Amino acid sequence: MSEPIYTTGDVAKFTGVNFRTVIRWIERGELSGYKLPGRGDHRIMRSSLLRFMKTNGMPIPPELTQPMHIEPTDSQYMVDPVVERKALVVDDDAPMANAIARVLKRAGWQVEVANDGFEAGMLLVSFQPSLLTLDLRMPSMDGLTVLALTRAKPELEGLKILVISAQGQSDLNKALEGGANQVLAKPFENDELLGIVEKWFS
Repeated sequence: MSEPIYTTGDVAKFTGVNFRTVIRWIERGELSGYKLPGRGDHRIMRSSLLRFMKTNGMPIPPELTQPMHIEPTDSQYMVDPVVERKALVVDDDAPMANAIARVLKRAGWQVEVANDGFEAGMLLVSFQPSLLTLDLRMPSMDGLTVLALTRAKPELEGLKILVISAQGQSDLNKALEGGANQVLAKPFENDELLGIVEKWFS
């Protein structure tokens, strides 16, 4: 069964606001949405909309609470509901972060990039990724601290964490002990990264 996806106009009607307000919610990371390739139009999954409305105390229209018995008629509006392919890349080395992001985007992922641990903490809440790639050596808040804080939150229990680091094996082992699902040493091949991710989300 597929999950309905709504336009910003649909969401505006459900929430009683102007569609530009919906776009601002998405741009600020308050509402999870994505842009259609080449068009720039935003789309919002029903599960993301419901989560946003409940968080903000908005009344839920009856049509959003009906069981999903919708037959796919337009693939543009339907997606696989099992896992939202959303990845948060955390690395203070901007070229490395962008390289990882490009690999994941080519594989069909929505990607956000954080350049430090504090930014990562905010995006974990607003973006709600299913995959986190995490560098260990970062200023202010290192990767092991981010890992510990993330694994202490029950609501993030299902988050897959892949530590990607040039640190030694001792630190990589600490990451595994701290809750990382797997580690990948820098430098790495793109196929190695994709192989790990597809193993988890195929």
